[in-house]
Order: sequence, then C-alpha cells, then structure tokens
Amino acid sequence: MRKGIAFPHIRRQSRVAKPPQQATSMKSRLFRIMRWTVIVGICCLVVSQFFGPAKTNPSTDTSQSIEARLQITPPVAAILDRSCNDCHSNKTRWPWYSNVAPVSWFVINHVDEGRENLNFSEWGRYTQRDVDGLLKQICREVKTGAMPLTSYTPLHPRSRLSKEDVKTLCDWTTAEHLRVTSP
Repeated sequence: MRKGIAFPHIRRQSRVAKPPQQATSMKSRLFRIMRWTVIVGICCLVVSQFFGPAKTNPSTDTSQSIEARLQITPPVAAILDRSCNDCHSNKTRWPWYSNVAPVSWFVINHVDEGRENLNFSEWGRYTQRDVDGLLKQICREVKTGAMPLTSYTPLHPRSRLSKEDVKTLCDWTTAEHLRVTSP
C-alpha cells in the first residue's frame, strides 16, 4: 500500500490545518489593518472639520419680514419662533453640533433648503400669488405633520407642535389669507 492512501482524510487535514504561528500572524495583520483604518478615518474626520458649507445668517431688511407684512398675533409669533425660524428665516440659532462635520453639512443643508422654500425674513419679496400659496402650505404642512421635520424635533423637543398649536397656526393662516386677498 502506498503511503497516505489508506488514511486520506489524515493527509487532507494536515494540509488544511495551519501552524499556530500562521494564525497568530494572520490576527496580527488583521489588527494592524483595522488600526490603520481607524487612524485614517479619524484623520479624515479631523481634516473634514476645516471644509464644508458656511453657516450664514444673512442681514435682512426688517421691512421685508413676515412680521412687517402680516398681522401676527403673539401666540403665532411664539410658535413661529420656537418651531420654524431656525430653518425658515435668517435668524437661525446655530446649535453646537452645527460646528461638527459631517453633522454640520446635514444641518446647513436643511437650513439652506428651508430658506429656499420659505423665508419669513424675506416675506416682502414674495408675490401676492406666492403669499396666498405659502399661507395655505403652512397650514397643510403642520396639519400633516410634515413640519417641523422629524429629524429636527428630537434635538429640539420644544419645536413639536401640539394640536392647539396646529389649530392656532391654521386659524391664523386662514385669517391672513382672507385679509390679504380681500380688496
């Protein structure tokens, strides 16, 4: 009988099994790769702090603001201030985490988009048709819960709107819509 044929499974096992030194060497190599991956990741995070979009609060003409153009009751002003102005005006209160990339990129993008869609600080620049549509949209968005954004409310719990807040805003938008569209 030829050597190794009688017990072929023994021979196969000996080919598969690695000496303990190779296993240790493999773990060591994997650990080095993971360590360098973490170091490079941290370096990228540190470098990213110096790049990214700018936080802005553009100067505004107060005669163009929503407060100057519409009749805003104190309860409505309070709701707009605590739930809307951070993203929909040029009076953004930038939280501490808006200074830390990559979270800052997300926050700045949301504010820029919010201002682009509706900016209470530049209300006077909207046409009568825009004002009509925006007043209706404000009520529609708060009724459906689309605003304030669900990504905003966990870190700003005071921004959540109660049913009473929604009713106050919708009553106000309806009254203002009637007032500004009447001859």
